Amino acid sequence: WIRLPWNKYCQDILGSHQHFHPHSIKIPGDITLGGLFPIHARGPHGLPCGELKKEKGIHRMEAMLYALDQINSDPELLPNITLGVRILDTCSRDTYALEQSLTFVQALIQKDTSDIRCSNGEPPLIRKPERVVGVIGASASSVSIMVANILRLFEIPQVSYASTAPELSDNNRYDFFSRVVPPDSYQAQAMLDIVKALGWNYVSTLASEGNYGESGVDAFMQISREAGGVCIAQSVKIPREPTAGEFDKIIRRLMETSNARGVIIFANEDDIKRVLEAAKRTNLTGHFLFVGSDSWGAKSSPIAELEDVAEGAVTILPKRASIDGFDQYFVTRSLENNRRNIWFAEFWEDDFRCKLTRPGIKLDPDKKKCTGEERIGRDSSYEQEGKVQFVIDAVYAVAHALHNMHQDLCPGSTGVCSNMDPVEGRSLLNYIRAVNFNGSAGTSVLFNENGDAPGRYDIFQFQMTNHSHPGYRVIGQWTNNLRLNLEEMQWSGGDKSIPDSICSFPCNPGERKKMVKGVPCCWHCELCDGYQYQLDEFTCETCPTDMRPTPNRTTCRPTPIIKLEWNSPWALVPASLAMLGILATSAVVITFIRFNDTPIVRASGRELSYVLLTGIFLIYLITFLMIAEPGVVVCAFRRLLLGLGMAITYSAMLTKTNRIYRIFEQGKRSVTPPKFISPTSQLLITFILISVQVLGVFVWFGVVPPHTIIDYEELRPPNPDLARGILKCDMSDLSIICCLSYSIVLMVTCTVYAVKSRGVPETFNEAKPIGFTMYTTCIVWLAFVPIFFGTAQSTEKMFIQTATLTVSMSLSASVSLGMLYMPKVYVIIFHPEQNVQKRKRSFKGVVQAARMSQKSLNEKQNGETKIEPDRTQ
Repeated sequence: WIRLPWNKYCQDILGSHQHFHPHSIKIPGDITLGGLFPIHARGPHGLPCGELKKEKGIHRMEAMLYALDQINSDPELLPNITLGVRILDTCSRDTYALEQSLTFVQALIQKDTSDIRCSNGEPPLIRKPERVVGVIGASASSVSIMVANILRLFEIPQVSYASTAPELSDNNRYDFFSRVVPPDSYQAQAMLDIVKALGWNYVSTLASEGNYGESGVDAFMQISREAGGVCIAQSVKIPREPTAGEFDKIIRRLMETSNARGVIIFANEDDIKRVLEAAKRTNLTGHFLFVGSDSWGAKSSPIAELEDVAEGAVTILPKRASIDGFDQYFVTRSLENNRRNIWFAEFWEDDFRCKLTRPGIKLDPDKKKCTGEERIGRDSSYEQEGKVQFVIDAVYAVAHALHNMHQDLCPGSTGVCSNMDPVEGRSLLNYIRAVNFNGSAGTSVLFNENGDAPGRYDIFQFQMTNHSHPGYRVIGQWTNNLRLNLEEMQWSGGDKSIPDSICSFPCNPGERKKMVKGVPCCWHCELCDGYQYQLDEFTCETCPTDMRPTPNRTTCRPTPIIKLEWNSPWALVPASLAMLGILATSAVVITFIRFNDTPIVRASGRELSYVLLTGIFLIYLITFLMIAEPGVVVCAFRRLLLGLGMAITYSAMLTKTNRIYRIFEQGKRSVTPPKFISPTSQLLITFILISVQVLGVFVWFGVVPPHTIIDYEELRPPNPDLARGILKCDMSDLSIICCLSYSIVLMVTCTVYAVKSRGVPETFNEAKPIGFTMYTTCIVWLAFVPIFFGTAQSTEKMFIQTATLTVSMSLSASVSLGMLYMPKVYVIIFHPEQNVQKRKRSFKGVVQAARMSQKSLNEKQNGETKIEPDRTQ
């Protein structure tokens, strides 16, 4: 038995065309092609379809109809074969498109109707759906991916005119997919080349959720990582169903890295428009520098009423040409001659902002009534949509493939032969991949092994040359390499200078980059300080010891070499003192020579006096050697004379004080004079003491020959501009002290004897002037030590130490000269009456004087005092 509802089922099947395809265009033909176009936008609030898309929908769909008309009327291409079409609306939604595309595979699905009977017992009459041999579309990559997964199962080739997602280049997953536009991997490379040409290295990316946006941004990021030189500050995704305030959040997030003004945007038209609106709401007009993909291209709809925000945006579009034949075709379309387009009436109302009258529908009073006499391009604006060329090329690619297949499989036959009925999908795919012809724009149409077209792009910039005529201007091209005319670019406010989109500005000369971890385009600039110079952009290197950095610290320069100049105050003062001392010493020597046989000269011990005066003269002379420019000879004499003059002076003084001490000490014990008190013995003792100093100096000569050095460490302050190399002899501070140490020992010993001889009567005492001389000299040298070593860190160390040393030596010599000889010279010159022979003093008298002196000293120690007459009177 048969239930009644089957009767209704049979009726539904018979009317399947009217019921199942209420939103499709069907044009019959010998071979049928499928078409997928976004006639409507995505619907709001769960509705599948929204408003009509005039350019991306109607223009592209009409381009397919135009191409079919051209092919069917071409006697050379598919002669005697008519191409039909089944066109579906994807409503810009991948899930809806998937449902629609099931239409294309109906003919390939075997239906078992053996158990179905109509009410009269007859089998149902089922209209066999047309067989679609290939599909033109889709537009959005997400839609193409969804559809391609179905079509490949039934081996139906698919040729897209707008889908550019790199994912579709995977020939293993999408083996029946081809496209006449280049993939986004080419587009991403072109966009990266644009970013680099503009000098940007820090950009953000913005992508609509879905295959097109996400895969485009992924391709850009991958290529930028591989190429280097460009860093991604933020990678923001626009949700498929954005909530209220979502785009304001996106703008705020982009502003977290405000230096990244460049924004790489792979987004659909609606998202682009909302991003621009959000930027305008937050008063960031002119801040962001957009680099848009082909989904932005040269379209006016995303930037309508947002031209000021979009100004300066650089966009990319597969190289295209306006097809004049299509323009002539489209502007002549009317309600009367285009009834095959079931959406044309809706387009008409939208394009002319009027309303068609329909039975039972009340006319909106706010809209005018359509007359049907309106004309596209005359009563409305018209500009050919950018992908029209590619739609035509996609249809022609399938047509050429079918033509080549027909020639191979049906040679000499007219119409479709049995070998092509049905058309085998994989075979057709091979023919599609093998086509190579000149397309509608005159450029070659061909595919690589993955079904991708070669990359050819035009580069646009949206410019507002004046506020009344803003528009897109071609500023370059990309065909495997970039050709960009920077001079023709202009930015917000008409500025010709390229704005910056960099994380860190270039470091100044002399500064190195300290990279921010994980962000190779961001760094901090650190000055190469001290004695460092910039070796490369990442490294500061210390200059060699004999060099210092240049003012900009990019290289090193020789450190200036200085020495103590004669006109320096540090040289003038010691030299003046030394010169006065030499003159005074010369005066004393001349006086002594002139009055050599007078009692005072003889009584002073002529032989030792001349030796002592020679030492004083050498002490003064060393000042000039210390100031003179260092050389081997000068350095040798410095070593020799630095300690020799003092050694001679204090050896003679020590001999004198020792002689006096021994005489009076011997007188206390006996009347026998001590040994070695004769002038000859005194000279011998003096020269023995002097020879120790000379021997030490010559040993020093043998161990370390005298030479000059340039000391770069002594005058190397924190400021390298003040650094100097000091030309000096190889005599360190320690070696100078060692050279003077023997003289200091003689000085101290002489002072000890002077102290011990302090009780000798004045009539016999030459030790007291020597004592005063030694006390004063010790004070001078005690002051010398802290001054000499306390200036070790001074920038004028060498000058201070040299001046201190020479002045101290000159003062020592002056003390000796003044206390020992100036009183004698004064008497000789100004009181010659006192320079007479007195009673000759015998050793017996000396002994008596010594004993009296000892007795007087004992009485003082016992608390007794005794006044004796003055013997000098």
